[in-house]
Amino acid sequence: MKVALTIAGSDSGGGAGLQADLKTFVDHGVWGASVVTALTAQNTIGVLGVSAVAPEFVKAQLDAVLGDLRVDVVKIGMLATATIAEVVAIALDARPDLAVVLDPVCVSTSGHRLLDDDAIGVLLGRLVPRATVVTPNTQEWTLLGGADAFGTATVLLKGGDAEGDVVVDVLMAAGTERLRLSAPRLPGGPFHGTGCTLSSAIAARLARGETLEAAVRGATGYVRSLLANGAGWSPGRGLGGLPHGSGLRALNGAPTLTGPSPRR
Repeated sequence: MKVALTIAGSDSGGGAGLQADLKTFVDHGVWGASVVTALTAQNTIGVLGVSAVAPEFVKAQLDAVLGDLRVDVVKIGMLATATIAEVVAIALDARPDLAVVLDPVCVSTSGHRLLDDDAIGVLLGRLVPRATVVTPNTQEWTLLGGADAFGTATVLLKGGDAEGDVVVDVLMAAGTERLRLSAPRLPGGPFHGTGCTLSSAIAARLARGETLEAAVRGATGYVRSLLANGAGWSPGRGLGGLPHGSGLRALNGAPTLTGPSPRR
């Protein structure tokens, strides 16, 4: 079994962050390990508080996992601070063999800032060049500086947060388009955790030996199946939830979510 490591923040509501990552790894038949960078007090309505983990303890977690487990791929999500981002960069410098999927989490779906200004420099200078693929949405792309900031990196620019009836995701390398995926926007949004889930699905598929283009196609289909199965459903009173556990069964044509509860 392949091993995927998520380095991310914890979502107490279970919809995003490392909780979504680990559920996605399970869906793809990949062993999931985790390094927690921040704790959030969070639910379907929004982020109520954030507490960054001490950088030395982030390092301790990295040392423990990378010193023992046969990790095949790393997915990076919320890093919170510059110091944590630097700790992660140093750990990856020692493992140039690892594929890295970098989801530059800057702002939560509800609008809460999840990355401080000092961390942006480390993200762009140290982690973006190291990544196999970076997966910003259009808001993150703009906030981080667009094409000039990402330079020669391979980027999957996600269009789910843009306006319009068609969602367009573009995979590009050094600004040159490699793959464009367009699909009608599904009803029932907005959803919580789509970005985390997509990047984790790409990571899991890379761990299993797929090419980047195949991983992006497969991960996009997986997320769309979750969106379709979760339409009109939420575990709480706010944003819709992705019914992890149903995605791959849905791609195979099996029924997955029976009688979804309406949002309360």
